[in-house]
Amino acid sequence: MNGVASNQPLQAFPPHYVDLKKEITKGKEEAIVASWKALLEELEVRTKTIEEIGSNYIPQVDFASLSKLSQAEIDKIKSAGSVVIRNIVDDEEAVGYQEALKEYVKANPQVHGFPEVTLAAKFRGDKQFFEMYWSSSQLRARSHPNVLAAGVFLNNLYHAEENDIIDPNHNLIYADRFRIRHPSKGSWNNHPPHIDGASTERWEDPEMRKAFQDILNGNWKNHDPFGMAGRLNGISNMFGRPNQTSMFRSWQGWLAMSNTGPGEGTLRVFPSVQLSNAYIMLRPFFRPVDKSLKGDAYLDASNWVFDVSSPDIPGIQIMPSGHFTGVRPTDEEHPHLRLDSAIVSIPRVQPGDMVFWHVGRPQTPLIRESGQLMIRPDVLLDVVHSVEQYHHGPEDSSAMYIPAVPLTPKNVRYLARHRDQFLKRLPPPDFPQTELGESQFTNKGSETDITTFQGRMAMGLESFEVPVNATKGAQQAIKEANAILTGAV
Repeated sequence: MNGVASNQPLQAFPPHYVDLKKEITKGKEEAIVASWKALLEELEVRTKTIEEIGSNYIPQVDFASLSKLSQAEIDKIKSAGSVVIRNIVDDEEAVGYQEALKEYVKANPQVHGFPEVTLAAKFRGDKQFFEMYWSSSQLRARSHPNVLAAGVFLNNLYHAEENDIIDPNHNLIYADRFRIRHPSKGSWNNHPPHIDGASTERWEDPEMRKAFQDILNGNWKNHDPFGMAGRLNGISNMFGRPNQTSMFRSWQGWLAMSNTGPGEGTLRVFPSVQLSNAYIMLRPFFRPVDKSLKGDAYLDASNWVFDVSSPDIPGIQIMPSGHFTGVRPTDEEHPHLRLDSAIVSIPRVQPGDMVFWHVGRPQTPLIRESGQLMIRPDVLLDVVHSVEQYHHGPEDSSAMYIPAVPLTPKNVRYLARHRDQFLKRLPPPDFPQTELGESQFTNKGSETDITTFQGRMAMGLESFEVPVNATKGAQQAIKEANAILTGAV
């Protein structure tokens, strides 16, 4: 499921990546070296702090307090690139979602999911990650007023200029799946530390590079992970990688439907998006002098030298198919991130809480290849994250994936197709397609599960209204969105 299921040899990086590295760093070598040394010093301090504080390093706020947060609290959320928002949905309602989903799975055992070890397993209830999109629970949760409001809050943490064609005050619905992970002594190795996205495009596409320009200029302290530059118009698929995601998501997220804490199969994140971005982006320009050194001596800045003679980009591989993987940090290739200790589990969540982490571009759904579920090599998701290998808790760890999605013309083009698939109960366009989808499923959801006008707008079932004080760019985005939804363009 990590997308590296082949025993075939990996391909070597083409030599033109040496030229690319030289082009990016030309005339800025000294600034980049000085910046790298300062970055390593800051990482040493920050990773130790994260390790000491643990899960509580990740900000936790109550939904009812979102409009009252201080600037310091908002800055903490943005710095961590992750947040737990508590009490978005009533506890009993969230638990009810889970129970109804279990019944929906039970009524439709033919559904694809993971793991699928054998054909028999499909009918034994062994699956824990389900390719279902249109249940009543999912439709109600995605269109819940509080869920949409949380998305609007998170969208607005990004900085849009007056003329940027985006409206953060309309949060769109993006259908995704859910998991009901069972306690087990076995290991779940499907999601080691990774950044779901933008492979070489982070360096190679001039427009996408704008999102990291301060880093590449030797000024990583000025890097703003929440700026729109490069994020709306960057080319995320320069080389025709198959099955790419279609929506710009500001944050990926999931709604807890169970009581789940550290050690119970939950999400883990590296809670410093500025530092991880800076390190990932600068790492290809440096190599260790003496690989035999250990511990602090190996990590010390004096053991690392600026070198653009190799075409390799640490953490990215070229698969036998010729496609690049996303960035997959490892202790070997990204040692200063101290992945063993500085990626921390999110705090314990209760039903109705939501967890969000910084995306900044489309994230990575699954594709089905040769009958197997695999992660797509996708585009710009900034937070390094993973999923705990073990679930030693007393109950299922259940979550419904619901991201924050601002209104943009590109997003609404997808929304229109997504809406049409919903009306047929077929899988959303970004996900593995089946001939009948859920159209023949027992107890599938319906339009009546989307009970508010706000929810119907978010689903593309109603035209969008222009909010008060909308920017010129937002007004233009809404105008284009309504034309798309009605088929006028």
